[in-house]
Amino acid sequence: MFLGTEEKENIEMAHKFEIWKDKKGEFRVRFKYNREVIFWTEGYSSKASAKNAISSIQKNGPKAEIEDNS
Repeated sequence: MFLGTEEKENIEMAHKFEIWKDKKGEFRVRFKYNREVIFWTEGYSSKASAKNAISSIQKNGPKAEIEDNS
């Protein structure tokens, strides 16, 4: 099945990182899965720092240890 430009724009990825600026003017990153926010980061003074946080999560996240504190 081939999708036109309009159809492609209406399809949302199941998961994605978003960078946004909060009320304090800090850049934050949130990770969404099926439109639900799974987690968000602390505030960063620059967008470059927020992008570095995404890179770090992508690089180190798959290797992260699971700590069960229940």
